[in-house]
Amino acid sequence: MFPIDIRPDKLGEEMLDYSRKLGQGMQNLLDAGDIDSGVSPKDAVYREDKLVLYRYQRPAEVAQQETPLLVVYALVNRPYMTDIQEDRSTIKGLLATGQDVYLIDWGYPDQADSSLTLDDYINGYIDRCVDHIRHTHGVDKVNILGICQGGSFSLMYSALHPDKVRNLVTMVTPVDFKTPDNMLSNWVQNVDVDLAVDTMGNIPGELLNWSFLSLKPFSLTGQKYVNMVDMLDKPEKAKNFLRMEQWIFDSPDQAGETFRQFIKDFYQQNAFINGTARVGERPVDLKQIRCPVLNIYALQDHLVPPDASKALNGLTGSEDYTELAFPGGHIGIYVSGKAQKEVTPAIGEWLNAR
Repeated sequence: MFPIDIRPDKLGEEMLDYSRKLGQGMQNLLDAGDIDSGVSPKDAVYREDKLVLYRYQRPAEVAQQETPLLVVYALVNRPYMTDIQEDRSTIKGLLATGQDVYLIDWGYPDQADSSLTLDDYINGYIDRCVDHIRHTHGVDKVNILGICQGGSFSLMYSALHPDKVRNLVTMVTPVDFKTPDNMLSNWVQNVDVDLAVDTMGNIPGELLNWSFLSLKPFSLTGQKYVNMVDMLDKPEKAKNFLRMEQWIFDSPDQAGETFRQFIKDFYQQNAFINGTARVGERPVDLKQIRCPVLNIYALQDHLVPPDASKALNGLTGSEDYTELAFPGGHIGIYVSGKAQKEVTPAIGEWLNAR
């Protein structure tokens, strides 16, 4: 064993260096100014209630694919995670592969939205966004990229509207909500969801956010802020840290009735696996998804374990099913340098081949 070097002179040097970095970091945080939420230019092309549909401006030098791509993000947190900074942007990477990218921004639900259901989101909002894109481009079908809960929504939408979807990409998407390693699912099994929704109406985003952070309390609420000192002495790294912090705590409330149905039907009753999923009056049959499917999961995902996503294999009616494993976590799959080199180009290549 190697002895631990705790000589007073070395310890003093480390404390001085830490203090210097902390002081410089605090100044860089104060000087950071406004923190942008998304870096790629985009235009609002459709609005409905709180929802805004954006179309990203494509690079002039890149040949554009004929079939547009709609990104469907989760209701939890905000979709600018996909476009968080210039060198770590899923959106920018997709544009570079020739995709004509649209994205749904769900906005911030308030009590006026508490009665919205899964039917309103899937057969209402998503379907009308798809129709807007179809009519704009004069095409019968669009490509869809569903992320996390947005992937679950996209599966339901594609099963109910197979005539409007050419290719489906799901990213860190829960399908089997009761895998043994799904800590979030284990927590929610005995929650009285009806009581929560009947009491609060909408479910506060802050409550959900702290629940997610509590899944890894040491690394997400303690160690992170110790480690940050090593990066804050550089202004650009300080600003990037604030971008991530802004996104983490930018948590919209959840429309009560949608939360009630999603938690009870999927987390508690595992509706995809048991074949009991319904949207409105219609049953959801994943075998109706016959388009090509690309299913991407993260090997170190603590929110959607790999087996929760891999369960999709064999559930759809597609004869063109592909899986892609990413060696990272739930957030790293959008923002890590490795993801920019591997995941986003792979999505573009897969779509362009179809």
